[in-house]
Amino acid sequence: MPIGRALTAAAKTASRAFNHALAEAGGSLPTWLILLSLKTGKPGNQRELARAVGIQGATLTHHLNAMESDGLITRERDPGNRRIHRVRLTERGETLFHTLAGAAREHDRQLRTGFGEEEIAQLASLLDRLARNVSADSVSEP
Repeated sequence: MPIGRALTAAAKTASRAFNHALAEAGGSLPTWLILLSLKTGKPGNQRELARAVGIQGATLTHHLNAMESDGLITRERDPGNRRIHRVRLTERGETLFHTLAGAAREHDRQLRTGFGEEEIAQLASLLDRLARNVSADSVSEP
């Protein structure tokens, strides 16, 4: 099997399993990424948050609207620049973050099943090398 096909199949399977684990815990991948970014990166505004999460501003706004309606976050205008919204976790958002973090840890544990620490380190190294092989810096112009 070509390496690209094997990698794609493994990524899809792992991604589906992670999405399922997050859904079972009451979340979704976009919600997890936003909560994780707010909890660990402390982006100051929606633009920084969109960049940290890797989604477009309009898509982020859609997710933030839903999360605000669910009581997971609050948004308030920056007193120094009224065009900027500051996003913060609520107590409910903190609780969901910890729940989803548990699901993420369990998913990681499941992924590691049957592998030794040396194998995990080798796999991580090989995946990093694959990513570098196809990064924008290494792909030559035709």
